[in-house]
Amino acid sequence: MTKHTRLHRTNRNYSIRHTLRRWIGGITAVATIFATVGSGHAASLSTASVALSDPRPTQIAGYNFTASNVSLTPIKCIKAVFADTSVGTTVPLNMTTTSASFDTATSNYMPTPAAWTFGKATNGTFTLVDATGETPASATARKLNFTGITNGSTPDTSYFLRVTTFNNTDCATSPVDNVTIDYIFTNGSTLTLSVDPTLTFTVNAVASGQNCNGSTSTQASFATSIPFGSVTPATNQIVCQDLTASTNASNGYTIYTRYTSKPTNAIGQTIADTTGTNAAPTAFPAAGTEAYGYTTSDATLGTGTAGRFVGGNWGAETTSNSEIAYEPAGDLSTTYRIGHQVGVSLTTRPGTYTTTIIYTCTPIY
Repeated sequence: MTKHTRLHRTNRNYSIRHTLRRWIGGITAVATIFATVGSGHAASLSTASVALSDPRPTQIAGYNFTASNVSLTPIKCIKAVFADTSVGTTVPLNMTTTSASFDTATSNYMPTPAAWTFGKATNGTFTLVDATGETPASATARKLNFTGITNGSTPDTSYFLRVTTFNNTDCATSPVDNVTIDYIFTNGSTLTLSVDPTLTFTVNAVASGQNCNGSTSTQASFATSIPFGSVTPATNQIVCQDLTASTNASNGYTIYTRYTSKPTNAIGQTIADTTGTNAAPTAFPAAGTEAYGYTTSDATLGTGTAGRFVGGNWGAETTSNSEIAYEPAGDLSTTYRIGHQVGVSLTTRPGTYTTTIIYTCTPIY
């Protein structure tokens, strides 16, 4: 082998060795680069969610973030970004976060939430910073709660919340954990229903011998008649009826009484009214005095003196409505006892006297 040949081979071997060194060096550099990038990746949180206290568009709501699989290593920053895409920074339309508050009382992501500084100056971005740093107390069910966020205005569209923790106060480097979750604004469903007004009112019979506002009924009544029977100057006759009412009216009801005329016989003669009135009822005249009147058991009337009939007072019927019962609110069922009393004198003309008593129950809505 000549010297020239040996030199050529030597140069070729040198070139191969030099090329191999460069190639191996390149592989090492790439591996180093990959290792550097890998060390900056954040771990993924799991079982993450964000619950809105009110998901309706444009409403002010609380946002309650919860996550698990939290790394038990020190963190100095927590960053939350609300965006219209999973990687973007554009805030959902009309969503406002700059008036929000960090609820330190219900948040537990860090051991002492009140020690962290809450940043909200940039709409759509929150930062929580603690220069000293803290290690989460648990890896599960860690919470961050924010209040006073104004929801965006577009319903039924997915938006995204990205939460990242860092072991650096710049909130950009040394990431620890992260997660991206979506949320949606939804319109509330308008519930409508109608409740029909209700009123029941019945007139019921009362037997003889029953208490009637301090007096005792002497004859039995029927639902549609008040039969005094034969009346003499020696004894007044008393007949009672029960009025039962119920309503769902907000302001209850008033029950009124009136007659079509004074009790009148076939030739137009009448029985005199008692001297008391609805506004100022009095004791009924003793037997032997011609008079007709009514009383009520209701001691809480809605006009005038509420308990004016208490103690056995009686008033004269008129052809205009007079209050005999009152209920100020919706009422499931209440019964009032109405008494009718008549007396005649030695000079009361003979005959059958009749009139019609009209009860009216008026609900007040």
